[in-house]
Amino acid sequence: MNLLEKVRMLKKKPGEDKAPKVQVSVYWFETSGSVSRRYEFEPGGYLSVKLVNDSRPVYHRVVESFLNKFFPSGYPYSVNEGYLRYTQFRALQHLSSAALSVLSTQSLLFAAGLRPTPAQATAVGWILKDGMQHMGKLICSNLGARMDSEPKRWRILADVLYDLGTGLEVLSPLCPHLFLEVAGLGNFAKGMAVVAARATRLPIYSSFAKEGNLSDLYAKGEAISTLFNVVGIGVGIQLASTLCSSMQGKLVVGPLLSAVHVYSVVEEMRAAPVNTLNPQRTAMIVADFLKTGKVPSPADLRYREDLLFPGRLIEDAGHVKVGRALHKVVKPSKLHEWNEIFPEEKFVLSHGNKWTDMLLEHNATGEDALRGWLVAAYAASMQKSFHEPSANVMQDAYDKMNSMFTPFLSELRVKGWHTDRFLDGTGSRFAF
Repeated sequence: MNLLEKVRMLKKKPGEDKAPKVQVSVYWFETSGSVSRRYEFEPGGYLSVKLVNDSRPVYHRVVESFLNKFFPSGYPYSVNEGYLRYTQFRALQHLSSAALSVLSTQSLLFAAGLRPTPAQATAVGWILKDGMQHMGKLICSNLGARMDSEPKRWRILADVLYDLGTGLEVLSPLCPHLFLEVAGLGNFAKGMAVVAARATRLPIYSSFAKEGNLSDLYAKGEAISTLFNVVGIGVGIQLASTLCSSMQGKLVVGPLLSAVHVYSVVEEMRAAPVNTLNPQRTAMIVADFLKTGKVPSPADLRYREDLLFPGRLIEDAGHVKVGRALHKVVKPSKLHEWNEIFPEEKFVLSHGNKWTDMLLEHNATGEDALRGWLVAAYAASMQKSFHEPSANVMQDAYDKMNSMFTPFLSELRVKGWHTDRFLDGTGSRFAF
């Protein structure tokens, strides 16, 4: 080997004489039923999926496409129980509401002395509705805490208000001389309804979220609403051109659409398993625990909630009332006495003739409310059974609560209840 060859060998980079690497794509086929898909890892590390063969009937392919567009990813495993029923009645609610809105707008324009086409009534409806939303926001701005506590009740109330406003609009041709008053009052009610409905939407969606997919749930829920609003507008245009072209037709069809609308909303709310603690749900949980020793899940309680009158007292839960003003319930001396006996607690109980008042500290959580409620329920049960003096009963009830609270709280969390907050609406709280 001469000197020139040695120099060339030194200049040669390591690995130059190795054969170039050939990238081999990794792919495979999977067949499920009548569908075959090709899976392949791309150079960047991404997995691509291609449909190779789909011999399913057209109906099945359409259903799958609909589910992918209007239901959360991973449905039904990514949502809590009751979501399908909620969605079905939500679609019916929006369809009937949109159809009724077209009829009411047409009536408004007739009352104003115009003779609009159904399509014109649809366009003007959006202008009238948007104009009153600002006033509704001002009126409803101080009701947010109540809506957090009872989102189902306020959602139903919102749709009743909406139908009330729509009904005034439908009747406006009967009193054209009062057009401004009737139209203004009707749209005012509808504006309040829109704000209340939007404010309660997130708590309802949150109750169905199962895998941190709240945004996906919200997006697909709004897609369902938009789709059936469009369908409802089409139905409303058809009705306005045929059955409801006269006032008599509107007086027959309008109440029917309103009844369908409100019924759909009630069924929607009954299907939603809200998992936050408010006075009604807490009382039901405590009552079931004292009766059976078990904690119900949000899905167990959803059909038992009183949606119209949630403030009713439950005897088996100790007849507890939450949120009354401190000066109406407890004298200062009694408050300091309680604080000395139970210094670590963030609740105060005051037993009365008809119910037991529970007052919470300003920073009390859902766990504090549960502790107080259990003490009140155990005390009421002991007084019925043994007729002991009040002071002894309260101490015994407190000791029993302490012995049972840890497993009780663990089971609550396993069942999916959120115990970090207690939503008592606008109830009064205190601070030492």
